[in-house]
Amino acid sequence: MIKKITTLIITLLLVSVVTFVAFSVIPGDAAVAKLGSEATPERIEAMREEMGLNGTIPERYMRWLKGAVHGDFGESYQYRGIQVSELLAQRLPVTMLLAVLSLILILVFSIPLGIISARKEGTWVDVFVNLFTQITMAIPAFFLGMLLTYVLGIVLKLFQPGKFIMPQDDFWGCLRYLLFPAIAIAIPKIAMVVKFLRNSVLSEVKKDYVRTAYSKGNCTKKVLYIHVFQNALIPVITFFAIVCAEVLSGSIVVEQVFGVTGIGRLLVTAITNRDFPVVQAVVLYVTALVIIINFVVDMLYQLVDPRVRTE
Repeated sequence: MIKKITTLIITLLLVSVVTFVAFSVIPGDAAVAKLGSEATPERIEAMREEMGLNGTIPERYMRWLKGAVHGDFGESYQYRGIQVSELLAQRLPVTMLLAVLSLILILVFSIPLGIISARKEGTWVDVFVNLFTQITMAIPAFFLGMLLTYVLGIVLKLFQPGKFIMPQDDFWGCLRYLLFPAIAIAIPKIAMVVKFLRNSVLSEVKKDYVRTAYSKGNCTKKVLYIHVFQNALIPVITFFAIVCAEVLSGSIVVEQVFGVTGIGRLLVTAITNRDFPVVQAVVLYVTALVIIINFVVDMLYQLVDPRVRTE
């Protein structure tokens, strides 16, 4: 446990250093981007001083790190007078709601479809599921989002594209709107998990312990759900952790297509406007999320298979 926490802290520090240095050395100036190219050198210098851009990179980094430890990521360059922590507090609930809806859809559909496809190997059901997974995995997320926006939004009028409602204004209205981008995010991920789970189950049913379970008089359903499914989950959990990290970190393209004001859209806007404090905070959020998910996966390994031991 101590080792993993230490690794988390070191990784966050390294990522913060790399991100800080990268945005400090790439061409361009946040002060110029803010004032415009027609601004006088005096105004630009005054703006640089106001934005805290003067000083060496180590000095600026240490100043930023000291504030970040206390939850203060500085003030946004683009939204003057607004703290980065405030922006994150506004956008995080939206992305988390979208992620939870997406993950629920993925779990509800992928696990049954994966098991059914494995049980019905070689039948028309298996062929149909495989065809579905191949097609949906090949469709880019942005194109799927555009299709859903046109069909469900414009044609069927199930929602009004571009009219996103913040959760604090209308929670259930926000939830209803987020269902559609959640579907766009979930469909390709469902296909991936189904294919992975199917292959894992088919690999397990060929092992000796399955034949032993059948020889003891166990029915197919009992063998599948008590013996095979538990062992088949181990590699699937690893893959699902990657899916969770991608979904929870904010599906940037899908948020842009549906006009969802979440972390992904905030990141795109911040990069475009060289809003470095916001970019730094979002990158740290994503990094911490990936590390935490990996930690949870290690714990799940122990629950699914007691033979697996974490350090």
